[in-house]
Amino acid sequence: MRKLVLGAFFEVSTVVCLGVQVAAGQAAIKYQKPPQGIETLLMAPATPIASVSPDKKMMAMEQPETLSTIAEVSQPRLRLAGIRFNPLTNGQTAVPYSTGLTLQAVSGGAPRPVTGLPSLPKILYVRWSPDGKSIAFVQRVDGKPTPGLELYVVNAATATARRVGTMRLNGVLGAPCEWMPDSKALLCIVVPAVRGVEPKHEMTPEGPDVSENLGKVSPGRTYEDLLQTPEDERFFEYYATAQVAVVPVFPLNGPMRTLPVKGLIEEARPSPDGRYALVVERHRPFSYALPVEFFPMKATVVDLKTGTVAKQLADEPLADSIPIAFDAVAPGPRNFGWRSDVPATVTWVVAADGGDPRKKMDVHDRLFALSAPFTGEPETMLEMAMRAGRVEWGNDHLALVSERERKTRTRLMLALDPTTKTAKTIFKGSSEDRYHDPGMPVLVANASGHPVLRLTEDGSGIYFIGQGASPEGDQPFVGVLPEDGGAEKKIWQSKAPFYEEPLNVLADDKILIRRESETVAPNYFTVTPGSDAMTQVTKYSSPYGNTPLPTRTLLHYKRGDGLELSASLWVPAGYDKSKGPLPTLVEAYPAEFKTRSAAGQVAGSPYRFPRIGWGSPVFFTATGYAVLENAAIPIIGEGKEEPNDTYVEQLVAGAKAAVDYGASLGVVDPKRVAVMGHSYGAFMTANLLAHTDIFRAGIARSGAYNRSLTPYGFQNEERTYWQDPKLYFEMSPFSYADKIKTPLLMIHGEADDNQGTFPVQSERFFVALKGQGATVRLVFLPLEAHHYVAHESLDHMLWEMNRWLDTYVKPEQPVVAAGTK
Repeated sequence: MRKLVLGAFFEVSTVVCLGVQVAAGQAAIKYQKPPQGIETLLMAPATPIASVSPDKKMMAMEQPETLSTIAEVSQPRLRLAGIRFNPLTNGQTAVPYSTGLTLQAVSGGAPRPVTGLPSLPKILYVRWSPDGKSIAFVQRVDGKPTPGLELYVVNAATATARRVGTMRLNGVLGAPCEWMPDSKALLCIVVPAVRGVEPKHEMTPEGPDVSENLGKVSPGRTYEDLLQTPEDERFFEYYATAQVAVVPVFPLNGPMRTLPVKGLIEEARPSPDGRYALVVERHRPFSYALPVEFFPMKATVVDLKTGTVAKQLADEPLADSIPIAFDAVAPGPRNFGWRSDVPATVTWVVAADGGDPRKKMDVHDRLFALSAPFTGEPETMLEMAMRAGRVEWGNDHLALVSERERKTRTRLMLALDPTTKTAKTIFKGSSEDRYHDPGMPVLVANASGHPVLRLTEDGSGIYFIGQGASPEGDQPFVGVLPEDGGAEKKIWQSKAPFYEEPLNVLADDKILIRRESETVAPNYFTVTPGSDAMTQVTKYSSPYGNTPLPTRTLLHYKRGDGLELSASLWVPAGYDKSKGPLPTLVEAYPAEFKTRSAAGQVAGSPYRFPRIGWGSPVFFTATGYAVLENAAIPIIGEGKEEPNDTYVEQLVAGAKAAVDYGASLGVVDPKRVAVMGHSYGAFMTANLLAHTDIFRAGIARSGAYNRSLTPYGFQNEERTYWQDPKLYFEMSPFSYADKIKTPLLMIHGEADDNQGTFPVQSERFFVALKGQGATVRLVFLPLEAHHYVAHESLDHMLWEMNRWLDTYVKPEQPVVAAGTK
């Protein structure tokens, strides 16, 4: 019943039961609202998101939803095989949607609203056609008359939308549609016209649920929403089963052509020449210990003209023996895709080390390719000394291949000549080193709509877009990396006092950017490298209206051992330091590093417009608090040492440095400071309360507190519980529940879907703290996952947090809880 949720009743009941179990006698509480200043910041709409047409002349502007409602979150959903989906719509529940769509010329001018949209748009998976004349999107229909995923197409010339066909798409395992290269049809994953009788939940058990392991080594990290019973299997298989179809867009109302390809289809992608489809599907036997991405996988090439299988590329068994190591992979073929610059060549990667990166080998991965008609032997395109990452294709003589090794934090980029099968390293560095990161290559859609590398006019360089991290903060840039090696040349870079983020390199080598400052809301512009020429494309006003906004300062300070750290200090609008220091909220998220130089690098920018997302601590500037946001808490383990070997000591040192420096500025009142964090930040919060007396209160959201419940590693820790039980004990705040006397507010999504942060973590920690006489409050948010989305949930979360701060932090004198000494 816990898994098969066909309405809100069962999950809400779980919350009530938990409330009775962990907080017996507490009265029921309805959703509360925070102070108006916080609510105003919460309700500000997001800046529209731009999707540029293939010819770089037009943008589709999506208006993201502002907030969902608890009624939306209460829609039916199944939590099976590691995913969550609505059985009525056959779509995943966690995919964010947009509520509006406009067309905007890159040259500027007034936007054109798209007409013909559904009355309540819930727009997903926006895709430009290869010829740039149309835009496809999926409309999610939740209610009557018939819920489901519907296909729409927009005529870009007239800005009008129309529904295509009457079929229902199947998005249980991913995005359901891709354009065919001729722009006249889409290849879609659809709900079969006939798929048998819908399963029914049996109230009477058929028998016991049994799992067994007959001596096989099958380690696994902790996962949520797994299959647990044969009944779960039936429900999952029924709703995830789909069929591949070619859906015509032109001519109007042409018949859909279904292919004899039916199963648990994860993806279906047409080849660049439109002759074939690459289909990846999952099948039985399923696992009760692993999510769907580990289920047996079959990859085939289907001839779209005949509907027959042209080539079966792989049929891999259940991947249940992958070692516990961050670069470990399944031993068989993976990462199937089309080579985007040629008509029909499929590529994939195979681990030469059997999937175990700990083996001492010269070659760990191999890249293979097989061209139509797929009757020959695969070619070995490249042998790699590390684990393969992304492969971006350019032309017959250039592809860009990334490699990485997690243990040494090494990353490479290779320029591969697909014709000669030779490669040259064009970048080598540390994955932790933000200051020297070359960025990501710029891609452009070719005539078939497939992405290829954007090269300079003479073909000698590859365009890159990078974040431009520096001691002064992020300064995004566009650079050119020579394909034969050499230093990257920055041809354009953001300049203070603005934060300018490059989004695309246009056809005339102008650059599309999103530009903002501390006081100017984001808008889209085009700029010309080498000149000050700039054209404003959009004219969006501040989403906050005339509401006074808090101000931010990027702080630089040192930890006790001399390590350089940073944080963003926010103060309320109009704050005057002469009136004295403020009660303060510190927010952080620990990060592991192998070198001190990388750990001390600055993240973020002081020139961004305030965008206060749902989980931000900055809301509380509206009620009189200073906020130290993203206070750096690096955990370093150089050489043979691992970062977590001295986790608690470094945690305390980082937190103390932030508070001490804020106090030295006369802004932070060191006697009135709270600490908060989400997920691993909640783990940090509980540990700081257990091992320091720096803070007046703590707020921990959706955390894990007992590491023995994640025995096969957690976060970036690869050692298992049995390899180092002392580490697991000492890092767990649960072990020190008797030491925590600082008031702690715990909030958790009742339906948390994150690895390791099961709701039982908060439930058991609360019981432990309560039994030791701690001042603690536990709030379960009904139906919410690891990240909360419903307006009512966020309002209540912020009300709880503000109330906790006002009770235990804002008063000049500490509040002494009843029963304490």
